Amino acid sequence: MTHSSGERSSDARVPADEAPHARTWMSWPWRRGVWGLRLGKVQDDIALIARTIAEFEPVVMCAPDDYTAKRARSRCGSGVEVTTDIATDDLWMRDIAPVFRRHDRHGGLDAVVLNFNGWGDKQVHDDDALVAERLAERQGLRYSHAAFVGEGGAVETDGDGTVMATESSLVNKNRNRGMHRDEIEAAVLDAYGAEKMIWLPGIKGKDITDDHVDVTSRFVRPGVAMVQLPPPDRNDAWARDAREQFAILSAATDARGRRLHVVPVHGPDTVRSRSSSFVDSYLNFHVVNGGVITAEFGDHAKDSAAKEALAAAFPGREVVQIDVDRLMAGGGGIHCSTMHEPLPATR
Repeated sequence: MTHSSGERSSDARVPADEAPHARTWMSWPWRRGVWGLRLGKVQDDIALIARTIAEFEPVVMCAPDDYTAKRARSRCGSGVEVTTDIATDDLWMRDIAPVFRRHDRHGGLDAVVLNFNGWGDKQVHDDDALVAERLAERQGLRYSHAAFVGEGGAVETDGDGTVMATESSLVNKNRNRGMHRDEIEAAVLDAYGAEKMIWLPGIKGKDITDDHVDVTSRFVRPGVAMVQLPPPDRNDAWARDAREQFAILSAATDARGRRLHVVPVHGPDTVRSRSSSFVDSYLNFHVVNGGVITAEFGDHAKDSAAKEALAAAFPGREVVQIDVDRLMAGGGGIHCSTMHEPLPATR
């Protein structure tokens, strides 16, 4: 099954990340069975992210019960709303929340549930699997279920008809057993209101997400993408994957026929962590109203260069870099831990 350019089942489209936000959603980590002795430090990083975002836009932090909510409030401060309306298992809100769509015709929002299954049943997700529905219901939004299993971090959209994803995450029997790539592509395009899919091969089985695209490659605006490249002396699987993503995107065109302009961002030469699962990504940033929140790794030259690249990519927004090494040692970053809810369009 293929998806013809221009075919859309509705007038709803997932807007780009930089569209104005109503708020950012987050989830408080609380399961010691997931995080072990690292839990307290990871909580510190999530609180820092929430407080930083709250300087730009409202933040709603989900906690599973009153006791956990009280602890979250004490760490996040009064600028962050903490709710017990939506129980969660873990902190990765990008993957467990719905994706929000804006309707072209009336400008209102609806939501799409991506049928989260714990990244292919790799982790407990009894509550996380229900977050997308519960969040949509709390916001009074109509929602539908996508015809594929996936996560928000697995799909990047430019908001103008083009999406990209790794095959390793979505064309994978742990999510979409029995579905061919063309069928998955059609389902993604329908869910996101897009017309063209750019597939990147990715890497299966080396991390819990099977190589989410939002760590390495991001859309900046229609026609422009960024890719983080490794130092020249690195030739591990992740380094080869990043170079391949850069090559594929540099040769790609988008839904409007534009040849993509791909901006390279060079990853750090050194990091402070010794964790084998550490995500040294500047591109796992979260765009907020008036700002961009990204990581720093103590490599001052590369940190500064990345900040300058993001400032040039998002003119008029303040770029804030924060140390969230404990979170990133857990295999994800700032974008992974957040989900933006766009504002409805004004008419």
